[in-house]
Amino acid sequence: MSSNKKYWKSVEELNENSSIVETLRNNEFVEEIPTGDFLSDKESLSSSSTTRRDFLKYVGFSTAAATLAACEGPVHKSIPYVLQPEQIIPGVADYYATTMFDGFDFANLLVKTREGRPIKIENNTIAGAAFAANARVHASVLSLYDSMRLKQTKVAQKEATWQEADLKIKASLADAKAKGGQVVLLTGTLASPSTESLIAEFIAKNPTAKHVVYDAVSESAALDAFEAVYGERALVNYDFAKANTIVALDADFLGDWQGGGYDAGYAQGRIPQAGKMSKHYQFEANMTLSGAAADKRVPMKISDQKLALVKIYNVITGAAVATGKVANEDVVMKAAQQLKAAGTKGLLVSGIQDKNAQLLVLAINQALASEAFSTMGTRQIRKGSNEKVAQLIADMNAGSVHTLIMSGVNPVYTLADSAKFVSGLKKVKLSAAFSLREDETASITNIAVPAPHYLESWNDLMLTKGTYSIVQPTIRPLFSSKQFQEALMSWNGNAGTYYDYLKASSAAHTNGVAWNKAVHDGVVVGVSTAATSGSADYAAAANALAASKPANGFELVLYTKTGLGDGQQANNPWLQEFPDPITRVSWDNYVTISQADAKAAGLENKIVANGGLNGSNATIIVNGVKMDVPVIVQPGQAVGTLGLALGYGKKAALKEEMQVGVNAYTFYTNFNNVQSASIVKAAGEHEFACVQSQKTLMGRGDIIKETTLTIFNTKDSKEWNEMPMVSLDHKEVEATKVDLWESFDRSVGHHFNLSIDLNACTGCGACVIACHAENNVPVVGKSEVRRSRDMHWLRIDRYYSSEDTFAQDNEKKENFNGLFGDKGSLGGFGQMEHPADNPQVAFQPIMCQHCNHAPCETVCPVAATSHGRQGQNQMAYNRCVGTRYCANNCPYKVRRFNWFLYNNNDEFDFHMNNDLGRMVINPDVNVRSRGVMEKCSMCIQKTQLTILTAKREGREVAADEFQTACSAACSSGAMVFGDINNKESKVAKLVEDKRAYHLLEHVGTKPNVVYHVKVRNT
Repeated sequence: MSSNKKYWKSVEELNENSSIVETLRNNEFVEEIPTGDFLSDKESLSSSSTTRRDFLKYVGFSTAAATLAACEGPVHKSIPYVLQPEQIIPGVADYYATTMFDGFDFANLLVKTREGRPIKIENNTIAGAAFAANARVHASVLSLYDSMRLKQTKVAQKEATWQEADLKIKASLADAKAKGGQVVLLTGTLASPSTESLIAEFIAKNPTAKHVVYDAVSESAALDAFEAVYGERALVNYDFAKANTIVALDADFLGDWQGGGYDAGYAQGRIPQAGKMSKHYQFEANMTLSGAAADKRVPMKISDQKLALVKIYNVITGAAVATGKVANEDVVMKAAQQLKAAGTKGLLVSGIQDKNAQLLVLAINQALASEAFSTMGTRQIRKGSNEKVAQLIADMNAGSVHTLIMSGVNPVYTLADSAKFVSGLKKVKLSAAFSLREDETASITNIAVPAPHYLESWNDLMLTKGTYSIVQPTIRPLFSSKQFQEALMSWNGNAGTYYDYLKASSAAHTNGVAWNKAVHDGVVVGVSTAATSGSADYAAAANALAASKPANGFELVLYTKTGLGDGQQANNPWLQEFPDPITRVSWDNYVTISQADAKAAGLENKIVANGGLNGSNATIIVNGVKMDVPVIVQPGQAVGTLGLALGYGKKAALKEEMQVGVNAYTFYTNFNNVQSASIVKAAGEHEFACVQSQKTLMGRGDIIKETTLTIFNTKDSKEWNEMPMVSLDHKEVEATKVDLWESFDRSVGHHFNLSIDLNACTGCGACVIACHAENNVPVVGKSEVRRSRDMHWLRIDRYYSSEDTFAQDNEKKENFNGLFGDKGSLGGFGQMEHPADNPQVAFQPIMCQHCNHAPCETVCPVAATSHGRQGQNQMAYNRCVGTRYCANNCPYKVRRFNWFLYNNNDEFDFHMNNDLGRMVINPDVNVRSRGVMEKCSMCIQKTQLTILTAKREGREVAADEFQTACSAACSSGAMVFGDINNKESKVAKLVEDKRAYHLLEHVGTKPNVVYHVKVRNT
C-alpha cells in the first residue's frame, strides 16, 4: 500500500506561493547555461585549453538543457502558391537548356531548378553541344545569388529609376548627333548575332557612333594573324582528338588558352587504345595543367620559345631562317622531327602573344595539312582589338568622345594603365555602364545600370561559326536590372520586347528548326563554311621572330588561374576556396619562382608547426611599378621566369573576405603577358592556405601507378600493375584474395562503382565545384583551410616526382640500404621531399572510397556510418556524435569533421549566411549542423532518383543512366559511374580492364572506387 506522507527538501517548499519554488519546478537551472558562448564561438573554441575530461564534465552537465533547447525547431513562414504553375511540381527538379558566355567563359548547359530556383549547372549532352562547363561555369549559379550585386540603377552615384537614366542617355545621344560628337559602345566580345544586329542598327541611327570590343585577357595577336591570312577575325577551333603528335609552346590548352574547352578531345587520344596514344610535347615557363599532362615537358623562357618556334618552322616547311642556339635544342629538334613525321596527324599550338609567332603557327599547320586544324566552325568567343582600345583611350583623353556606353567590361580594374582611362572618363560628357556589380568602373560612371545574370535573361550566341545557341532565363530577375539589348532597342526606337526581336531574328540561324525546339534543345547545328584560304609573308614573320631579344632580368609571365579566371567572379566563395590544381593554394594570389632563382634571392617556403605553409614576401618591379607579392617556390618553373595570376586584387563590390591578392593587370602593359621584371625579397612572411603540404609522391608507388607505353604494350599487366602480396599460412597470396570478414552476396540489385582514369584526368576541378553545388558543401574560409579543416568532399591530390620521373622515385626508394650513408633511408626520404627542377606531375581525385570492408564502420560507437546494399558507405548525421574514430581509422583521409555551424553564422560570412545565398541550397541534401562527420555520399540522392524515375516509368534503368555530380561534370571522361551488376554498363567493363587497380589494396578495404594506371608515351 502506497504512502501519502509528504516529503520536502527545504522549509521554502512548504510555502505554496513561493516564486522560487515555482521556478525550480519548471527549470532545474535558474541561470542560463552559456553553452552557446563556448560551442558556437569559433575564437574561444579554437583557443580553449580545456582538457578532454573537463570538456566531457561540462558537456555532461549541460546536455539536458542544450537538448531541450534544440527540440524547439525554428519557424519559417511559407507562403503557398495562389495558382501553382503547371510545370512546377514540389520536390521534382526541372531542367532548362541554356548557354553561358560572359566574355571569357562559355558552355552549353542544362540548369537544374527546384521550385523556381536555379541550384545546379549540368552539361548539355545533346548533339552539337560541344562545350562543357569548367569550374567557373559550375560556380556561376552561386554568382546569381551574390548579395553584392548592383540592385538599382544609379545616376551620379544616387539611386534612380531606369526611366530617368534612359532619358539622360537619349538626351546625350541626341546632343552628340547634333554636335557631331563621338559615341562609343565599349563591350566585351558578344558572340551574339541578335545583339550585333541591334548594334548595327544603333550605329546606322547614330552616324558618329562606333563599337569597340575589349577583351580583358587579350587574344589579339592570334586574331590579327588569322585575320591577315583568312580575312576573318576569329580563332581556330582545334580538334585535339585528331592529333597523334601535339607540340605546344606557352599554350595551356587544358586551361584557359584561347578559351579552353579542349580537354575532351585531348583525353580521347590520351587513353591507350589498341596499343596507341598521342604524344605530347609542352614547352612553357609556368607549370600548367597542359604541362602536367604532357609526355615531355620542357621549362623554357618565352624568349627561347620564340626561337624554338622558328626552328620548328624551318624543319616543317624546309625554310632556312637563321637562329641562335636555344636551350634544350635537342628536345626541340626531336619534337619538330616527330611533328613532321606525323604529317596530317600532327598539330602545333602556341599562346605566344606575338603576331609573328601566331603567323608561324598557321604556316606550320598549313604545311602539315593538319586534320586537327580547320578553318570551319571557327571560334567567335574572342574579338577584341588592342589597337582599337588604345585608340579609344587616346580619343577619350583628347576630349573627342561625347558619350561612352559600356557593357560587360571593367576597364578601370583590368587595364594596366587604368589612370589614363579614368582621366579620359572625366572628359566624356556622359558615361554609362551596364554591370552585374557596382565594380571599379560602374562606381565612377555617370550612370550605373544593373545588368541581369545570364540565368535571368534571353539572348542568343554563336560560339562557333555555324552553331547557334539560345540563352533562356531560368528565374525572374532578382533585382531591378535592365538588359543591354533592351536598352539598345529603346535607343533604336524598336517596339516590342527583346524576346520578340530575338525570336524573329533567330529564323536566319536555326535552319528551319522551330523556335520552341531550338529553345528546348539549347543548340542548333547549322552548316559552316571554311574561311577563305590565304597566305601571308611567313618568311618575314620568321625573320622578325628570330631577331627578337630576351627580356632584361626576369620574364614575368601573366596567366589566369583555373579558379578565378579573369576575375569576374571574384566574389564567389566556391571559387576563392577552390585549391589551385598545381600549387594546391586557395584564397590567395602569389608569384611563382623556380627553386634556383628563389635560393639566389633568399626566398623560401616552409611548413610551420601547425602544418600551415608560409612563404617569403617579395617586391616585383615592372616598368617602374612596384608590387609586394608573396612567393610560392614552384617546381618546374623555368629558371629566369616568374609567374603571376590575373583576376585578383579586386576591392569594389566584394565582401572583405574576398578581397585577396594583388591586381596583376597593373603589369599587363600593352596587353603583353610577358614583361621584363626584377624581384627582391621583402620583409615578413605570408601565411598561405594550402590543402596539400606533401609535395612529392615520395616513392609511394601503390598510390599512383604508372608505366610507359612501351612497357604497357610489351609486358604482362602483372609487371606494371602489380598486385600487393600478403602472407597466408606462410604462403604469399594476392592481398585482394584474403578477407577478415565474410562477404555479402552483392550480385543482386544495384552495386555502384566509380572509375577514375588517371590518363584522362587533367586536374581541372570541375568535379570539385559540382560536388559543392550538389551536396551543400560549406565554405569555411582561409583561416580554417589553413588549419586543414577544409570541407571538400572531393579533393584532387597533385603529386610531383622528386626525381625526373616517378619510376626513378620508386627506384631510389627501393634501393635504400640502412639508415645512414648515401643510400640511407633517413637522408634519402629527406631528399625525396624536394621535387625535381622539372618533375613529372600526376593528379588523383580522392573521395570516400566506399569500401565494402570499411574500417570506419567497425569503429563507430553509435553506428552512424554503415554500409548500404548498393555499395555506398552511408552517414546518418543525426546519429553522429563526433568522436572522429572513423577519421582516424580511414586510410584514405577523406572524412571531414564539421567543426562549426557554417550555416547562418556571422563567423562564416559566405553564401550560407544570407537569405539570398541560401537560395542555391539543394533541398535533396540536408545542411549539416556542427559536430558531425561529412564525406562523399556517392550522391545517393541522385542514384535513388534514377531508380525511382525508372520505376515510375515502368522500365529498367538504362546501362549508363546512373550519375554522380562529379562524373556528370567530368568533360574529359576520366570519371565514369555506374552499376557493375549491369554488365552492359561502361563501368562494369572498366572495372575489369587490365589497367584497373584500387588504392592501398594491401589494406584489404575492397573499395568501390577503381583507378586506372597512368600510361606515359615516353
